[in-house]
Amino acid sequence: MTFANPGYLFLLLLLIPVIGWYIYELHKSDASVQISSTSTFAKQPSTIRVWLLHVPFVLRVAAISLLTIVLARPQLTNRWSSQSTEGIDIMMALDISGTMLAEDLVPNRLEAAKKVAEDFVLARPNDQIGLVVFAGESFTQCPLTTDRAALVNLFKAVDYGMIEDGTAIGLGLANAVNRMKDSETKSKVIILLTDGSNNRGDIDPQTAAEIAKTFGIRVYTIGVGSYRQARVPVQTPIGKQYVMMDPEFDETTLRSIAQTTGGQYFRASDNQTLKAIYEQIDQMEKTKLRVREYSKHTENFMPFLVAALLCLVIEIIIRYFVIRTISN
Repeated sequence: MTFANPGYLFLLLLLIPVIGWYIYELHKSDASVQISSTSTFAKQPSTIRVWLLHVPFVLRVAAISLLTIVLARPQLTNRWSSQSTEGIDIMMALDISGTMLAEDLVPNRLEAAKKVAEDFVLARPNDQIGLVVFAGESFTQCPLTTDRAALVNLFKAVDYGMIEDGTAIGLGLANAVNRMKDSETKSKVIILLTDGSNNRGDIDPQTAAEIAKTFGIRVYTIGVGSYRQARVPVQTPIGKQYVMMDPEFDETTLRSIAQTTGGQYFRASDNQTLKAIYEQIDQMEKTKLRVREYSKHTENFMPFLVAALLCLVIEIIIRYFVIRTISN
């Protein structure tokens, strides 16, 4: 409930000195008589007449308070809003080559990338998001969708060995562009994550970047991997063995892809950095939200006015009929 004229409510403060004056006069007008002991009267209950003497004043104060609220014009407010969202199409291109199993991130680069990407997806309910994976080849794991549960499940299903090993960055980027080129959404973004250099595929990464630029698609590139040697598991005839891998990938190409398309290049050397990168992208690529609010005010003074009149009527009845009858 709101008030059209809330300033009138300050008039209620005037009741404080009125009540104080009444209490002062009440004590001042008390009759007194000297007696040897009051123990006999202490146990005597107050009569109804004593309480009724104060009721008219209480009702008068209540009536004045209610009339003051009426002057302030209480109103019931109904609010509603309509909103429209303009989502962003986001295609995630994820490297699933063998080097993504390196354990410089916990538990490894691929699993860390999947976990952070899943959190990113769940935090953007208004966008269409899809997933492309690439190694020596590339395929679409999930087309653009708003079904978060299905997309997260498909993220979890991604693993090394799904496709031939290698690093076809250009092919992965071109596949992501192909999935977005016909979208009518004004804002289109690709997040490409890799830890290597382009060594497979028929499409050069820079050529794929030019194609993305043609369709108005921004590409954020993420190079993942520490600045030191990393331990990588390798399957051998005698079981899993580990080899040490130098931190090598083509940062120059990744920067060029980002600059060509108006995106940005990031380097993720650990889990915390990778998470911070996705949070930064999340802040840069905000969904547009338009909200229109409406409100309707309904006058609600009548219940207070009726209550004030009722207090005055009861006061008159008690003052001129009930108390006078008891006095007589």
